[in-house]
Amino acid sequence: MNDNRLGTAVSPYLRLHADNPVDWREWGPDAFAEARERDVPVLVSIGYATCHWCHVMARESFADPEVAELLRRDFVAVKVDREERPDVDSSTMAAAAAFTEQLGWPLTAFMTPDAHVFFAGTYSPPTPVGQHPSFRQVLGAVLDAWRDRRGEVDANATALATAIRQGALDAAQDEPGAPAGAEPGLPSVGAIHDVVIALQRSEDTTYGGFGGAPKFPSAPLLEFLADAGADGVAEASALVERSLRAIAESELTDPDGGVFRYATRRDWSVPHYERMLYDNANLLAVAPRDQARGIADFLRDTLRRSDGAFVAAQDSESTIDGRRVEGEWYRRPLAERSTLDPPPLDDQVLTGWNGLAIRGLAIAGARHGDDAMIAAARAAADAIIDAHVRDGHVVVRSSTPRGVSTAPPTIEDVGLLAEGLLELALVTGQVGYATVARSLVDDGLRGALDVDPVLASAGTATGEQPQTALRSGTVALGGAATMLGTLTGDDTYRAAAVALVADRARTGVQRPLGHADALGLALALQRPSREVVVVSEHPSELGVVAFGARRPGTLVLVVTPAQAGDWAASGFALLEGRATKDPAAYVCHDRVCALPARSVEQLTGQLASS
Repeated sequence: MNDNRLGTAVSPYLRLHADNPVDWREWGPDAFAEARERDVPVLVSIGYATCHWCHVMARESFADPEVAELLRRDFVAVKVDREERPDVDSSTMAAAAAFTEQLGWPLTAFMTPDAHVFFAGTYSPPTPVGQHPSFRQVLGAVLDAWRDRRGEVDANATALATAIRQGALDAAQDEPGAPAGAEPGLPSVGAIHDVVIALQRSEDTTYGGFGGAPKFPSAPLLEFLADAGADGVAEASALVERSLRAIAESELTDPDGGVFRYATRRDWSVPHYERMLYDNANLLAVAPRDQARGIADFLRDTLRRSDGAFVAAQDSESTIDGRRVEGEWYRRPLAERSTLDPPPLDDQVLTGWNGLAIRGLAIAGARHGDDAMIAAARAAADAIIDAHVRDGHVVVRSSTPRGVSTAPPTIEDVGLLAEGLLELALVTGQVGYATVARSLVDDGLRGALDVDPVLASAGTATGEQPQTALRSGTVALGGAATMLGTLTGDDTYRAAAVALVADRARTGVQRPLGHADALGLALALQRPSREVVVVSEHPSELGVVAFGARRPGTLVLVVTPAQAGDWAASGFALLEGRATKDPAAYVCHDRVCALPARSVEQLTGQLASS
């Protein structure tokens, strides 16, 4: 009997497995209660809808009736979408690191009924390959240990859960003190600048980018380098320019402008063909004009829904001539593609990832004077606020045309959306986006986020883990708090930002790849505060000059006189008394302003001397 329960799931990844003969359950207390009652281990399989090797393992193993029967008899099988449940993914990844260095997806973990991992791995083939056992052999070894060495299994699982808990505590308590000359808790500006030198040494001087194969775009790292370059580190500007050019001119960038997740070879060739919203949104914030417009076109033409929100990704596989193949659609000329069915979309709308897209489009639109990008950012913001936010609070992490996921919002959703809305407010002058963002930041700083009951009971909730490809929600919350401190004059926001980012930034000095976004914010928090406010009914020329002056520590806001009044009435003290002159551009340091500049020439001169 097949009791597969994924047919009504909201997640597109779970629904892909609805026809498997495996009796899949969704993650939740009921699955672990069943395992406790039957005294069997829990198989937790984690992936996402556009993951090629997840598809492969599904075809090879989870579609096999004999494997399904083994799982039905001796396990409780649970499917998890890592995009829908990043909290479960983070906790499981932390435990899986004890068993394999090759972390990734599909992630296969075996847990006790108390949700403690006692073994984990990634993809397993249907038959043995060299020293790599087959999936059936893995299942057999797990069952042998469960039945014959149960005491050892339980003890090891408990010890691993304890280690994860202690690791989270140690990360908060045992970091080294702040170096001399730094903001308390933050690495010094000099130490952050020195990271650029270390990154120079790891640059691939032949093909661009960092490291060997596989090679990732590492957008948060590029944004940190751009920040360091704007802060006067010339080597950083050259590094990011070379890397972005290599990405744009290589196979990693499709002719339609979209960027693939990574290249399997050092020279950026043979991409892993899935295209994620977060990679492309991240790159928008730093890409030069033509590259940014190509990415924005891809978001508009491929990932954008009719309501303006963006879906999560486009698959690496498509069906051509009746056969499911990876990459073939992308290897065809653009004109030929239009005659074929495109790769399917992962149609989840994720709050945090849309926040990242809103941020990237707003920043790129302002920098390049591209109103279409800003309009796309507004449409996405309006769609997410309408469907995923209620009374200024994120209430939905993920939704699809089939409904709303029960997965709780995470720090990623709150932080990335808040930061994106604030960047959009600065560009459009619309204070409504800033007031929603302020409510979100207040939620995040209060820690008003639910912890999954299974992880809470197991004691293995790790919170957000550092990532190399996606801007951290924790850092984004800190960035939003920093902007709010400047806009409101409330220094508690800035202090909160320092507290959020300090540990990650100190770690980032030694290990920048997973913490580059924290280094960028730590740099901004220690530079002289500069506020540039443009007030004009027709601010285009002054606005372009102002946004071109962005650097760490600088906030730029462009408003009409009426909008300036709205900001002041909403409690944003930076705008008080700014509604009377038109046009006027105010260049301020720590909220002490020079005389208003009334022309592009005057503003350019003030910015050059500040």
